[in-house]
Amino acid sequence: MIPAPGKDSRRRRRYTTSRKEGLHQLRHYYASVMLAGGVSVRELAEYLGHADPGFTLRVYAHMMPGSHDRARKAIDDRLFRPREVSHGTGTEQ
Repeated sequence: MIPAPGKDSRRRRRYTTSRKEGLHQLRHYYASVMLAGGVSVRELAEYLGHADPGFTLRVYAHMMPGSHDRARKAIDDRLFRPREVSHGTGTEQ
């Protein structure tokens, strides 16, 4: 939740945000969506403007899908993918 606006030195209304809200959180959300979608850490580092993918990995490693999730998805994709059926002959392709 964004707090109510305050006044700056010229008495103008200004919204202030902390690291708990605003663009910083949007950046983390973007990173988590990219990692969940299979974007590599190297690519994400480039997108976020990080010179060192190692830094990106240290910051966002907890958002990466675990190896158990990847293994489960790999076998599910192979065993439970829809198969094409040839129409008219009743045989699978």
